[in-house]
Amino acid sequence: MTENQAHTIAVPVEEIEKLPELKENPFKRRICQVFSHDGSGNLTFEDFLDMMSVFSEAAPRDIKAWYAFRIYDLDDDMYIGREDLLEATRLLTKDELHSQERDEIVASVLDEADVDGDGRLSFMDFEHVVVRAPDFLSTFHIRV
Repeated sequence: MTENQAHTIAVPVEEIEKLPELKENPFKRRICQVFSHDGSGNLTFEDFLDMMSVFSEAAPRDIKAWYAFRIYDLDDDMYIGREDLLEATRLLTKDELHSQERDEIVASVLDEADVDGDGRLSFMDFEHVVVRAPDFLSTFHIRV
């Protein structure tokens, strides 16, 4: 492999998802998509290093918050909207809640975190919540 080839060779997302650190994470596909340079989920070595750096315990809170926001912004519109929250709730509860229960959770999240009242969470709204969550830094990591 030449130096230039290292940037073009990527491990398929299906293989990355098998890593013990990601295997049980309901957002494993989305995590790979966010960190892959082309959004496919396939990771180059640099993409993988970026992911591991952000998930390290030493990464700053603002960097972790930005990537957490990107992971929850499932439709990539730079907001965490109602549909993003419904899907995140579905993933986190493994489809064990009825739609009415998911709706109640989403309404509660938006009521608590939507500072400007536009029905969706901007990064600033999201960051405001993360700053108040003392366990965010200790839970948003991967131990290797």
